[in-house]
Amino acid sequence: MAAGLENLRGEGRAIFTPQGIHGDEEEDEDSPAVLLSVLVQHGQMGLCFYDSKDSSLNYMVDTPDNHELHLLARVIQEVSPHVIITSAKQERFMAHFLKQLGETKLLREGFLVLNIAGLEVGKQRLLSAHLLFLPDAISDRDKMSYLSSCISFDSPLMLRAVGALLKCLDRRRVGVELEDSSVGVPILQFRAYTLFCICFSVLQIFKSELHPSVYKLHSGEKEGLSLFGILNRCRCKFGSKLLRQWFLRPTQDLTVLSRRQEVIRFFTSPRNSDIMSTLQSSIRNITNIPTILRRMMLSHTKVTDWKNLYKMVHSAVFIRDTVRHLPQSIQLFNDISDRFSDDLHYIASLINRVVDFETSLAENRFTIKPNVDPAIDDKKRRMMGLSDFLTDVARRELEHLDARIPSCCVIYIPLIGFLLSVPRLPSMVEKEDFEIEGLDFMFLSEDRLHYRSQRTKELDDLLGDLHCDIRDMETAVMTQLQDTILKRSASLYKVLDLIAELDCLMAMSSASQEFGYVSPKLYCSVLNHFLRRHPLLELCSPVFVANSFQSSESQDRVKIITGPNSSGKSIYLKQVGLIVFMALIGSDVPAKEADIGLVDGIFTRMQSRESVSVGLSTFMIDLNQMAQALNSSTGNSLVLIDEFGKGTNTVDGLSLLAASISHWLRKSLPDVPHVLLATNFHSLLQLGLLSSSPLLSLLTLETAVDGDELVFLYQLKEGICQSSYAANIASLAGLPTSLVQRGVETGMYVCVTNRCRSVVEKFLNLDLEDKDLDLQRFMKEELLPSAGEVLNHR
Repeated sequence: MAAGLENLRGEGRAIFTPQGIHGDEEEDEDSPAVLLSVLVQHGQMGLCFYDSKDSSLNYMVDTPDNHELHLLARVIQEVSPHVIITSAKQERFMAHFLKQLGETKLLREGFLVLNIAGLEVGKQRLLSAHLLFLPDAISDRDKMSYLSSCISFDSPLMLRAVGALLKCLDRRRVGVELEDSSVGVPILQFRAYTLFCICFSVLQIFKSELHPSVYKLHSGEKEGLSLFGILNRCRCKFGSKLLRQWFLRPTQDLTVLSRRQEVIRFFTSPRNSDIMSTLQSSIRNITNIPTILRRMMLSHTKVTDWKNLYKMVHSAVFIRDTVRHLPQSIQLFNDISDRFSDDLHYIASLINRVVDFETSLAENRFTIKPNVDPAIDDKKRRMMGLSDFLTDVARRELEHLDARIPSCCVIYIPLIGFLLSVPRLPSMVEKEDFEIEGLDFMFLSEDRLHYRSQRTKELDDLLGDLHCDIRDMETAVMTQLQDTILKRSASLYKVLDLIAELDCLMAMSSASQEFGYVSPKLYCSVLNHFLRRHPLLELCSPVFVANSFQSSESQDRVKIITGPNSSGKSIYLKQVGLIVFMALIGSDVPAKEADIGLVDGIFTRMQSRESVSVGLSTFMIDLNQMAQALNSSTGNSLVLIDEFGKGTNTVDGLSLLAASISHWLRKSLPDVPHVLLATNFHSLLQLGLLSSSPLLSLLTLETAVDGDELVFLYQLKEGICQSSYAANIASLAGLPTSLVQRGVETGMYVCVTNRCRSVVEKFLNLDLEDKDLDLQRFMKEELLPSAGEVLNHR
């Protein structure tokens, strides 16, 4: 059990508060508003929390977090839990984090510590929970099927945390203290919790692919063409890991973003490229410090660990000395100069003075250099002179042996001692033949007989087990060296964090130089204006048309883009999303100029192979994603919607789309999000389903028709597209001309049929017994014009 939690054993019968530990009988009578359950293992964190205000269970899928638990700290700051439920078996850094959190007195009650059960127990508790939104008669199988669509079952840590939370809720009777014991704590809804809403796969921020090497097909994946792939030029794996965390957790903190931008601007300058190359070369030597320190604590340090640690510390000292000559007004440079303490130089010089790397690698064990320990040096000198001495001893032993024995030698075997070795004679067949007067037979090995003589016994008493003594003494030196380094481990962790940050920022600087990115101007709220490129498409396409984007505080907050298929609508939406996202991680952006507001989320409704593969219908995915955008977006969110409603009946999809847009347009400022919507439902605008509003802007992507050929200009302009140009798109896609013509004729037939049906329905709905009916007016003004329109189309 980790330090700091030793006295919190048991089945959740103790609360740890800043004031001390109290039993259940001392808990407050008032039920807490928020209970947070969290489990951290092997760099992954899963959590959930129950909010008694709306009886909701909020969950966050398993997410990587660093050893300082920055993500967990942000969650606690945002959620403000009254109680944190955690495991009694925690890693050391989690125990340290909880101790520090207790000292801040941010919690009203404290920590409830449980022995958190396994994954299956968590699932069973979820099935047994009091879910008021499900019918009582539902079977466990149907309940599990439904729950799997509401909560991610691919996050084992989160599910175990859910089990612990439900156990705590039942014990504390949150919200149902005065009810009968048979009444469970109600759960009215599940909600996915995230600090920043974004679909990474849709915007191609990450893209995993199978490794192309036949030898690595079963060992993992590699990053494909993605934003992370083109920006990740980190030289050490800790830099890559930190950069991925930045991508997973974008920030709106202008202080953090400014800190990153000033470093990127410095290294993007051509005059600083040599300095960047020098630093990146040194960063390659940064190794897995946590693993090495963990092995030191267990005394399992390998020879390669000492070599890697020395190279790493030596490189860190070089990085510090280099950075000290750079502008200290840049905060990261100042931190490296100050926080890379003299402990690093001390560790490097100590390892270099003690460890004999060449001999250690040759013998595959820890070996020290001369002049470190006089006693070890003396034994080694005796060991080195032993060969000549034993040769002399063997010569004298041979004089006393049987004349038939042609030669002998004296050897030393660790843990056995000194032995006299003679060749096996042809006459020595049976074991009885091995007996030699004055010698004690020991064993036969490779046709040589080994004996212990009076002289070898004296050597054992005189010289002892030199080899083992030297190993033991060098191991003691290694233990002292390990203890000295472990006492300074805090300095090594600071080095790792700062070098990982430096590595990330130099990687993004390198990408900015290669692709010609610019530093954006960042604002607290409004998305203003930027003329930009697509960071991924421009790598695949020789020609790219840039289109600007602008969304002000009071106008054009909701933009509807129409245009034929393949005209660039989806690309434009992804461009906007990617540029805004890059600004939120502190990166330069592919633009000529960029004024970007820091949004609190990027809500997307776009199809991807990952979303389609879950087995739900396209329209169900549409509804889930649109519901998230409608319910969770704020006036400082960016909402990207592409082809909503295409997976269901046209009328239903069109109606829901119109209602959703109207919902945003009816909102008052500043609660209207920045909405960018692409659709092929031209009737949305042609039928006037949306009321006019200064918040609404209608855009289209320009095309030109040259005879039967459709030419895409990819230029965004104000206006409405009157046709989807489906037949022209089909021809461009390579469909046979006869097939395209047949499709056009079929479409005209369907159109005429629908119009005829409309005429007939009008006539059949006519009430001829109505005395107020003006039949002549009906025939002249309604029936005949409709019939004429049908005839004209025929």
